[in-house]
Amino acid sequence: MTTISIIGSGNMAATIGTRAAKHGHTVELMSRDTAKAQALADRIGDGATVGAFGARPAGDIVIVAVLYTGAVDVVTHYGDALAGKILVDITNPFNADASGLVTTPGKSVSQQIAAVAPEGAHVVKAFNSIFRGVLAEDEPRDVFFAGDGAEAKARVAAFLESLDMRPLDAGGLEMTHALEWAGLLLVGLAANGAGFDIALGAEIL
Repeated sequence: MTTISIIGSGNMAATIGTRAAKHGHTVELMSRDTAKAQALADRIGDGATVGAFGARPAGDIVIVAVLYTGAVDVVTHYGDALAGKILVDITNPFNADASGLVTTPGKSVSQQIAAVAPEGAHVVKAFNSIFRGVLAEDEPRDVFFAGDGAEAKARVAAFLESLDMRPLDAGGLEMTHALEWAGLLLVGLAANGAGFDIALGAEIL
């Protein structure tokens, strides 16, 4: 397998990192809170390491697992350290009461990240339309993704498959705003009776 770098040390970083390690990847955690990142690395085990926040990540796939409000600033902070990397945006830019998005067409968080990312970096949105608890179950699930660059998307698809998930390609970077709405749709379904143990998927007829 390969090294996967995760910027962040919150719940989604823990869940993705744990699943990745369980499926044979080496996980590198990078966070402003080094102590929290180290505690998470110890919890994940399987050789998980902690990298310096802002340094060049060890992995070619870098999961940006921070709140949407800080995602663009984090990528800006890393700057050229992310050159040539595949940046996976997992954010959901919901408004305060989760009745809509704070982003607009053409200005998804992924597109904003792409605008500040260094040359050679590619942005792919994934994991935003699956609940953390469902992801943690480590069962086969569909994952929608979209982004920039055929090779980058192929690498992300292979990573998702390695986690025993079915990658479903929704299109180019312009479709990342649609995926943000998919995240909101999932929350709406859950909050209105479906429960938070559901998952979005596609059925081939």
